[in-house]
Amino acid sequence: MDPLERLPIPLLEWFRDNARRLPWREDPAPYHVWLSEVMLQQTRVAAVLDYYRRFLEAAPDIAALAALPEDRLMKLWQGLGYYSRARNLQKAAKMIVEDYGGQFPSDYAAVRALPGVGDYTAGAICSIAFGQAVPAVDGNVLRVYARICGDGGDISTPQMKKKVSEAVRAVMPLEAPGAFNQALMELGATVCLPNGAPLCEKCPARDFCAALAQDRVGELPVKAAKKPRRVEQRTVWLIFRENTVALRRRPGRGLLAGLWEFPSRPGDGPPPPEWDVEALSGESAGQAKHIFTHIEWHMTLRTAEAATDALPEGWVWADGAELKQKYAVPNAFERALELAHKRLNGRG
Repeated sequence: MDPLERLPIPLLEWFRDNARRLPWREDPAPYHVWLSEVMLQQTRVAAVLDYYRRFLEAAPDIAALAALPEDRLMKLWQGLGYYSRARNLQKAAKMIVEDYGGQFPSDYAAVRALPGVGDYTAGAICSIAFGQAVPAVDGNVLRVYARICGDGGDISTPQMKKKVSEAVRAVMPLEAPGAFNQALMELGATVCLPNGAPLCEKCPARDFCAALAQDRVGELPVKAAKKPRRVEQRTVWLIFRENTVALRRRPGRGLLAGLWEFPSRPGDGPPPPEWDVEALSGESAGQAKHIFTHIEWHMTLRTAEAATDALPEGWVWADGAELKQKYAVPNAFERALELAHKRLNGRG
């Protein structure tokens, strides 16, 4: 028997006894499942819990999400990163309000057509919230499959993802598709861990796992090496004026689109003339680094005192309360944000 065919019963029994209690599992309404799955992309469960709670307090339903002001939406998302996820959530919410009367669609094709929703997210929503027998294959599921089946295919390729989706669909119990998908994801997240460090003794598939039997656990899954990230040197300026600090909104497209930042520029040097900011000093405030998917920023932080209140178009002066509650500043500027709060709160 194919090892994957042996998986459903022991996996579901294991999930029944070991599943983490998570708020979106306690109330798996389509909106809750959708929101949680989008938040969990590239983000650990522990980091998402507080964001999920705060987000639902501000936008308890799809209509409320559709109506959120963009700055409020971005502030709620601040720290989660990949801000296009939040924008796509709102685009989809507006589409659901306009096209479906605010009711989340149950048809797989309609769910898949929503902005920001791919095969995995559509499968998770339709199986968990609507009980439909469709696979939801993420990195955790790919890893579990590769090890249980001893498959050395490259899990980063579309061909492998399609193969795994078909294999999962073939063994999915029709009476519990949502639980089965969640169990596969849970197994990968808590037991069949990445980087050659799985907890095989706790795995419900240990008796028929090909990788374990063949001593190949550390070799699988196979994934092509990523291209090296491009390194950019930048200078980030914290420009103060009395009890405020200067922020500017980033362009509407590209990296960190539409978010607020401390003014920055490539390389090193004084504020450029086009900023029209007369800095009375330019002291170094240390170094910082932030890693994006394809780019790595190496930042020199500098503080300055502005000579006037005048600012370029699109810039604002923000006090400590506004910096905390109003303006969404991405994690790339985390160290600068700490320094600004320290100064504005009188500890600098």
